[in-house]
Amino acid sequence: MSEIMLASAILFVLCCCFSARSFAMPFQAGTARRIITPDPLLPVSGGVGTPCPVQEKRGDLSVNAVVFEKDGERVAMAVIDNLGWPRIWGDKSRALIPGIKPENILIAATHTHSAPDAYCFPDEEGNHHADMDYIERVCVLVAEAVNDAVTHLQPAVLRIAVGEAKGKIAYNYYAPDLYDPRCAVLQALTPDNKSVIATLVNYAIHPETLGPHKGILSPDLCGPLRDHIEAEAGGIALFINGAQGGMITADNRSPDGDLETWDECVRIGTLLGREALRIIEKAPEQADPILHCMARDIALPVDSPLMQMLLQQSPMASQMERLDRVVTQLNAVTLGTALMLTIPGEALPNIGYYLKRNMPTKYPFLLGLTNDAYGYMLCRHDFDSFERYQYISQTSMGEMTGEIYCEQALQLVRDATGNTDANH
Repeated sequence: MSEIMLASAILFVLCCCFSARSFAMPFQAGTARRIITPDPLLPVSGGVGTPCPVQEKRGDLSVNAVVFEKDGERVAMAVIDNLGWPRIWGDKSRALIPGIKPENILIAATHTHSAPDAYCFPDEEGNHHADMDYIERVCVLVAEAVNDAVTHLQPAVLRIAVGEAKGKIAYNYYAPDLYDPRCAVLQALTPDNKSVIATLVNYAIHPETLGPHKGILSPDLCGPLRDHIEAEAGGIALFINGAQGGMITADNRSPDGDLETWDECVRIGTLLGREALRIIEKAPEQADPILHCMARDIALPVDSPLMQMLLQQSPMASQMERLDRVVTQLNAVTLGTALMLTIPGEALPNIGYYLKRNMPTKYPFLLGLTNDAYGYMLCRHDFDSFERYQYISQTSMGEMTGEIYCEQALQLVRDATGNTDANH
């Protein structure tokens, strides 16, 4: 009887060891891309107003996706070359992605000002000029990219770094030195031969070197940024904007005026790509990184008369529960030593600095224009306080948008990290 009991005990221990190994799945990453350049070309939008006609394209518009997995938890990030991507369109894609919880799918826009209108901005007669078939097609391609990235999941290690991107890349149009030069970079590599799977660059800048009035459809500087990283490092590169509101823009200044050319897009994008690779080059590997994603819906009131009008006349109005507020999704993602927080719009740099200062990490990522993209986000002290901010105040949802967002975002950070020191 004792031999039987001993054999049973050994079998039990072996089963426990096997079970533990089977559930402790390694960290994995996978990527995919879909081209979303319209054929034939469509007019492009740089903001409120009627889209501008185009005659040519420089570079392709794309959606780039990366999926991370650890112990059965999956988090996806999909980045679309567009001015902004409202949640309503994002939810259409989420419904087509069966392998990942909808709240774990982050959908961002690069904020290029040379892509088709996805906001459905009305003209003076109340008519919009967005191509709804194109928007629906992109929703499908976003889902395709994420689903494809899942099929390419493979064991990975991480490298994460934050550093100052040096050189003539960005400046603040309203106050030249009031911007955040820090660039956050995350890279996933294969554990064996260290081949790069994905490089994520997070930096605050308006990709509006060309703008909507040049007759060119383009990813702007984001295309050359990705091209440089992929040529030098391999894998797929993704760019997610930061707190670039009011007005952190591409530094294309010259003695003869702004250089609004494709060559300047290439110069700025390549320089930012080179700096991102320099920043990440010596970062230590993280072989078994943490992966945790928390999501929460928040309601932001729509007090701005302009924004109320835009929503009321939009075809999205019929899909919204109320028109006096926008319900949007926030995410806090812990990925290795990085802590990522989404921004559903264009936060001004002082908001960005405040958030980073109160995020309990040395590696903060602020994912701007992610899960939604409704206007500028200002502190209430800045709202409509001086002439320089008149336009961004008008195109904000209201005086309290920034305050409500910061309070809710940092509460989400506290809940996600268990750190009660985030915020005061």
